[in-house]
Amino acid sequence: MSKKTRRFDFDWWVVQKRAIYLLVAIFILCGLAAGGALYVWKYGNPLRNVGTGVKLASGARFISFEGDVRVIRSATRETIVPGADTELYPGDTVQTQASGRARVSMADGSTLVVRPNSTIIVRDNASADDGKKTNVHVVVDSGQMYVRTEQQPEGTNNVVETPKTSSKLSSQTGASFGVNPEGTEEIRITTGAIETTDRGGQKQTLVGGQYVAVNPSGTISRPQKLLDVPSPSEPRDLEKVLVGASGAANISLKWIRPQSGTPAFYRVEVATSPFFVADGKVIERDQLASNEFTASDLRPGVYFWRVRAVAGSGQTSDWSDPKKFIIATHGTGSRVPVSNLVAELLGGRIYLIRGRSEPGTTIRAGGRETIVPTEGSFQLQVTAPPGTGEINVDAEDSRGNVTPYRLALSARQTKG
Repeated sequence: MSKKTRRFDFDWWVVQKRAIYLLVAIFILCGLAAGGALYVWKYGNPLRNVGTGVKLASGARFISFEGDVRVIRSATRETIVPGADTELYPGDTVQTQASGRARVSMADGSTLVVRPNSTIIVRDNASADDGKKTNVHVVVDSGQMYVRTEQQPEGTNNVVETPKTSSKLSSQTGASFGVNPEGTEEIRITTGAIETTDRGGQKQTLVGGQYVAVNPSGTISRPQKLLDVPSPSEPRDLEKVLVGASGAANISLKWIRPQSGTPAFYRVEVATSPFFVADGKVIERDQLASNEFTASDLRPGVYFWRVRAVAGSGQTSDWSDPKKFIIATHGTGSRVPVSNLVAELLGGRIYLIRGRSEPGTTIRAGGRETIVPTEGSFQLQVTAPPGTGEINVDAEDSRGNVTPYRLALSARQTKG
């Protein structure tokens, strides 16, 4: 018997380590791709809303500000004095004192005007990447704020909240919201429309030319016809009146009746401050039936006056914009000193002029003016004509002396 021997032949391959790593990587990638495909099939594309998501805007910006304005940062509770580059983020608070006011631009192009002695809080200021959706939410905690919205795409929200109401503003709407110390509130709609909701959830739509009051319990009154602001007519703005032999002057203040609403009487104030702070008021007259009042025995100085109307229902109009007049002597020829005069470029052709002078001095530049406060330092925001390298700055004291200054404009923007 013969024996058969089985023979097995083996062939060996030499495989590089990098090839093994490559194969493992391919298997892992295939596994991830399969898992991703399974997730999309089951739950949908998780990135489908990336292009239309809402993000925080770069921040609301100050268009202008003057007097005592403060910003309280939500994150740090730090109180700062705003500058040209200050931005406002959700949770930040803007406070104006008796001498302060500010204009703020929001993400949807709307403008806020924060009036003296007011506190507002920015709750939201978000914008979509495509700019078609924005969410603006501002709280008026105290004082008064005027809002003007522009054309708004569908889906845009602009909400103003007060302690007792919440109002959604339509496109191209102008409205003011007032929160009074005694717990009452006022809403005035000059143009457009708003939808207001009270504490009880009741909604009503208010349109341009209407006014409502809110009592301390949160009840909104029936809409009334809005009482417009009286229009000052005399003296002309910046008019100069020379004193008589007694060293004082009398001046007749006149105004035009409101174009809308029926006033029962008027209130007039004359002050040495454009903000009508208590210490600066020299005349306060109420219950005036006619639209004329004579301010008597005014000594040389710079004065501001304003008027408001009051209806028989108790509705009050907004104050008219302050008008300025000057009671002056014939001048002494003295020079009006100004020191540390500089111009800071804020951007574009907008400059901030700073300096120091005697309190009460009037500083004029670029068609604008300001009164030097008691601390002696002043600032004035102006827009220079294209190609302008210098600007005229005039300083006038209460005796009628005027001194001109030439100020070079910087070509480099100041960094914050």
